[in-house]
Amino acid sequence: MDFGGHGLSSHYSPGFPYDHQNFVSEVRRVVAALKWNRFSLLGHSFGGTVGGMFSCIFPEMVDKLVLLDSSPFILESNELENMLTYKRRAIEHMLQVEASEKPSHVVSPEEMLQGFLKNNSHVGDECAKLLLQRGTTQVATGLLLNRDRRITRPEYYFNFISRELFVHSIRKLQARVLLIKATQGYYDVRRENDANMELMLFVTNSLRSILKERFQYVQVPGNHYVHMNQPQHTAGVISSFLLSKERIRAQL
Repeated sequence: MDFGGHGLSSHYSPGFPYDHQNFVSEVRRVVAALKWNRFSLLGHSFGGTVGGMFSCIFPEMVDKLVLLDSSPFILESNELENMLTYKRRAIEHMLQVEASEKPSHVVSPEEMLQGFLKNNSHVGDECAKLLLQRGTTQVATGLLLNRDRRITRPEYYFNFISRELFVHSIRKLQARVLLIKATQGYYDVRRENDANMELMLFVTNSLRSILKERFQYVQVPGNHYVHMNQPQHTAGVISSFLLSKERIRAQL
């Protein structure tokens, strides 16, 4: 599923900001259109965070949740003093882009690929080409990036929560949860303090303590895109988890 402003999905209308909770609402809209009552969710990185939030807001709908190098919520960590700044920057950036009459930048396929690899060092050539199939549109003179230019740094759109709210939210989960962590993956939302694993330890310990046998944690060798670069490390684990006969009865 492509969230609004990403991949093959439409961009939001002018004046309508991109926000973590909006993406959760989009998942609910898709589920309503498909007429699903109970299902499994799999999300990588930010997609896993959206899936985690959805699973806590609509716990009776999610049977299994797979988090790929992700966390069901983003904890505030040392970001508390920055939160208002992030909100301000997000609004100002949105207004600046909407006021700009700068045309979309068309580049050659090779330029697009090299630019993507430069900004996403964890992605290999073949994986980048796959991602760009949905992330770009072919025009007469080259490729256009599909992603809305109003979407910038991820911290501008995350909803940071306290540890207390994290624990309260996780208690609402009815799903079985599989968290796959890449050994060279990210541990910090801004990817600047990845040596500090304390927050991830809090997340995994909380999930293990609250969900007990409904939580499974697997660490695999690889980076943030291990599921694409080395799918053999994740495919079997995910398949076994999803094919497991154990089901938790939904509670309203």
